[in-house]
Order: sequence, then structure tokens, then C-alpha cells
Amino acid sequence: MTTLEITSVSSKGQVVIPGAMRTRLGIKVGDKLAVITDGESVLMKPLEAPKLSAFRRLIADAHAYAGRTGLKKADVPAAIRRVRDANRARR
Repeated sequence: MTTLEITSVSSKGQVVIPGAMRTRLGIKVGDKLAVITDGESVLMKPLEAPKLSAFRRLIADAHAYAGRTGLKKADVPAAIRRVRDANRARR
């Protein structure tokens, strides 16, 4: 369903999303929105909090990978340091 509403941009760049749209999309105070542009249009998309099951799956996958590759907990600080150093070198 496409709906057209008119709103304004404040001097601080703030935009009011009309109440009916917020209600229909389930947007509440404090919710986060992704703001995307193609250079001509602006799209705001509500961000949903990840499900706890997704984090659990990610942790299980990481443990399985560590087991397959022989990665140990003691190896993690050095690996983080290497990635951070590589990222600094690219700047």
C-alpha cells in the first residue's frame, strides 16, 4: 500500500513522520531508522532488533569454526590486533 503524506524539514534537519505512518509501521519513540539515498530520493527504513536466536546461531557457528581451525581463546587478542593494525594501515 502506497501512501502520500507531506511533512517539513526543521532547521536542524529533523523530519516528522506522520502519526498514521508511524502507527502502521510500528515505529515507537527511540526506534532507529536506516536512512538511505540514491542521490535523488530518501528512504527511511525501521531497523528491527536482531532476534536472540540469531545471536545464538552466530555464537554456535563461531565455536564450530574455532574448533575446525584450532583457534583458541588465547589467540583472539592477537587476531584482533592484526585486524586493527591492517585497518589503520589502509587509512
